[in-house]
Amino acid sequence: MNKNKIALITGATSGIGMATAKLFAQNNINLVLCGRRQERLDTLKRELEKEVAVHTLTFDVRNKTTVLAQIESLPNNFKDIDILINNAGNAHGLEPIQDGSLEDWDAMLDINVKGLLYVSKAVIPNMIAKKSGHIINIGSTAGKEVYPKGNVYCASKHAVDAINQGMRIDLNPYNIKIGAVNPGMVETEFSEVRFKGNTEKAAKVYHGFKPLQPEDIADIIHFVVTRPYHVNIADLVVMSTAQASSTIVNKN
Repeated sequence: MNKNKIALITGATSGIGMATAKLFAQNNINLVLCGRRQERLDTLKRELEKEVAVHTLTFDVRNKTTVLAQIESLPNNFKDIDILINNAGNAHGLEPIQDGSLEDWDAMLDINVKGLLYVSKAVIPNMIAKKSGHIINIGSTAGKEVYPKGNVYCASKHAVDAINQGMRIDLNPYNIKIGAVNPGMVETEFSEVRFKGNTEKAAKVYHGFKPLQPEDIADIIHFVVTRPYHVNIADLVVMSTAQASSTIVNKN
């Protein structure tokens, strides 16, 4: 069914993005893999092009000029994007707002909000032209509630929630499917980035319970994109069984 579909995935070099790329390849979805780390993209391409056609783009979603130019540069056989997975995103720091870093704030808003918009801006016109396409915005439970010291990160993910709704309204006349997948705690490089490479501190976040794994979210994303075309999963929240909210986790 998906033999000729093409999916563009941002943040494909780790975590949810990489797991989604691997699962899509297993299900015959051709891939445009985007990320900042060329070596990881090359390794992933070598692995997955045994199963499907793969093209890689190296860019930082914060750089709008590069984002637009790179997506415009896609070869003809990769230009017709059917599925966009807006997955690139990070948390930087975990401090009360009065102690927050301006650089961390800029990074979160530039990557999580503006980066998502830049990539979408480049991909949407072709979907409008053919009156079909599917955009999945990877949000977070942090976009549904605010937790202590989460301030600006939560704000960035609330923005993703609003953009997801706005996209669905504005693109409705063009038969484009728009949905968000909002995970709770997923065991990825997320906490390592948040805590500036402090692996010990990052590991403690996931200690004492079974968190979601990137493959769990990839499985859900694949389910969402393989529903019949008249079915649009508009907004999905998923947490591990141990997690009840951003602040309530049943740890041993």
